[in-house]
Amino acid sequence: MLFAISLFANSKLATANAEKPPAQASAGLIPSVSSCAPQQRIGDEADAADSPLIVIGFMGGRIHAGNLAHGEARLARDLDQHYPGAVHAMTFANHDAARALRTLLALLDTSHDGRLSEEEKNAARVVLFGHSWGASETVHFARELNRRGIPVLLTVQVDSVQKSGQDDGAIPPNVREAINFYQDEGLLHGRRSIQAVDPARTRILGSYQSSYKRNPISCAGYSWFARAFMKPHIEIENDNALWSRIEALIVARFSDGDLPGKLAQRAVN
Repeated sequence: MLFAISLFANSKLATANAEKPPAQASAGLIPSVSSCAPQQRIGDEADAADSPLIVIGFMGGRIHAGNLAHGEARLARDLDQHYPGAVHAMTFANHDAARALRTLLALLDTSHDGRLSEEEKNAARVVLFGHSWGASETVHFARELNRRGIPVLLTVQVDSVQKSGQDDGAIPPNVREAINFYQDEGLLHGRRSIQAVDPARTRILGSYQSSYKRNPISCAGYSWFARAFMKPHIEIENDNALWSRIEALIVARFSDGDLPGKLAQRAVN
């Protein structure tokens, strides 16, 4: 029954318009930047300071990429605007992972010879994130990159709802760090915890719960069905305070040389 609600409700979300919801504060237990910043390296991957950070986000439900009514698309836009040259951010529909993979492989193929060398793989600086089915696709996509020997710096799941045939709870060993945000107040709610397949290679930064009972988030522009049956699930997606924290987490994965002056200050504020 819950899957049927999820399937129908996620399809309903596609009707959301492009109006940006107003910013509101989250009532969730969200970690600070310093509490999530890496304290040590896990694995033997090395950063390539001269390569831009590639950030790929997956939209929830049946939402088209770039729909700015949704926090995933706004995050990618803001990263590109705030840190030009240091990051290459983009979003894809969660059913469009094949195109996301082709795009990523093309970006990593700096020699343009149609294949990735070990040097090109090791130089990859990739962050993956998503909401709902997009969060499930985030882990599935990371697993495909693991099969290809491509490392991932960070995965971020926001109210992850597992897609059929996927496992959104087991983080593959090519991922250096992973974090999970969820709410559990509605009929449709996210995964409460994630685990590393290989704890020696992947550090789980934690799973953090948000609550919107006392501080509701505007869901203007969403269908009546979404507002009636899955309001907390779309509240967390529209929690601008949460997405600002996620932006800071991503920025913290820039190498020091990528963040001169005011950019570095923005990452910690």
